[in-house]
Amino acid sequence: MLAALRSRKSAPQGDRLNFTRSMAADLARAYNIEDLRRLARRRLPRMVFDYYDGGAEDELSLQGNRAAFERLRFAPKVLRDVSRVSTGCEILGAAANLPLVIAPTGGAGFSWPGGDVALARAANAFGIPCTLSTATTATVEHIAEQAGGRLWFQLYVLYDRDYTAKLVARAAAAGCEALVITADLATGGKRERDFRNHFEVPFRLGLTHILQACTKLHWSWNVVTRGVPAFENLRGLVPPGKASADAIASSVGRDIDASLSFEDVARLRDTWKGKLIVKGVARADDAERLIRTGVDGLWLSNHGGRQLDGAAAPIDLLPSVAAAVGGRVPIVLDSGVWRGSDAVKACALGAQAVAIGSATLFGVAAAGEPGARRALAILTDELVRTMQLCGAASIGEITSDLIAS
Repeated sequence: MLAALRSRKSAPQGDRLNFTRSMAADLARAYNIEDLRRLARRRLPRMVFDYYDGGAEDELSLQGNRAAFERLRFAPKVLRDVSRVSTGCEILGAAANLPLVIAPTGGAGFSWPGGDVALARAANAFGIPCTLSTATTATVEHIAEQAGGRLWFQLYVLYDRDYTAKLVARAAAAGCEALVITADLATGGKRERDFRNHFEVPFRLGLTHILQACTKLHWSWNVVTRGVPAFENLRGLVPPGKASADAIASSVGRDIDASLSFEDVARLRDTWKGKLIVKGVARADDAERLIRTGVDGLWLSNHGGRQLDGAAAPIDLLPSVAAAVGGRVPIVLDSGVWRGSDAVKACALGAQAVAIGSATLFGVAAAGEPGARRALAILTDELVRTMQLCGAASIGEITSDLIAS
């Protein structure tokens, strides 16, 4: 099947037009993020969908992240003037249109050509920051040139510290305003869906994958005509050849320096001139120590349930961490953010913004940049509705008393 596709110079114009019309109609009928997830599942081979959708081991944390948000209930205020609602806010010292940040999601190009650029462009269009993963399928320079906007760079500190230093320098030269150090990846999580699918990075197509691809012709066409995506920022780091069994689905994890420490964060603070955030924080004592180290922000995360299975949901940890921080630095929170109302809950409990990963990633997987924009439009609509129904006309009016005790 793939060989036959390769022999053709281009897809028929009519087929492309029909696909575009169908995609637009599907997006118009996507009323929530779960609808976009279903569209992505319909379009992608199982191996790629599961790579995006899955969590570690029994996926307890993956499921628990959503359950934690769903347990929270509002105590709405009434008889407030919410005829006009402002979602404008400050994120990390600069104005934003929404209390949202696009989280780093590696391998967006596995689902759609130029997926990483699509995410950044959508973020720029909505006036929010976009965090570029170390493991993007386009270079940081290319994304910055093509998308613009407020870009943050998420950093995996690698065994090869010279390579790591070069990544930091490249992010600075590309104009990234913030460096986001991932601290919760001492080793790759055990993502069992990916083991079962024999999904590995560098991306390889085996017989099982080709059979899956036979039913996903549009995805297959893009792979054949555009080539197999790769982690462009990491070219030259991973040696060629067959990945070992423990590298399947955790190829970035095998290159992470497990000795990463507070002292390393302090050294990066000395060299990085922009804003510095540490991602993966879960404890008040770690937050306190990081503040003393000089970070500009804290990012509560359990990596979306993809690393330590059984890790607590960040939204459950937020009140204690926010109390310890006392407003000295802003807090961003991810993991399980699926609705605009989740942003209201997080802001009420002390976060400055929430970071969304799966929501916009599924949007891209469903329809490229229009899909990412649709995801952000859905979340924006839900955010505004929730604020109106809770009696909050601005982000500043989202206070802790809106959460039922």
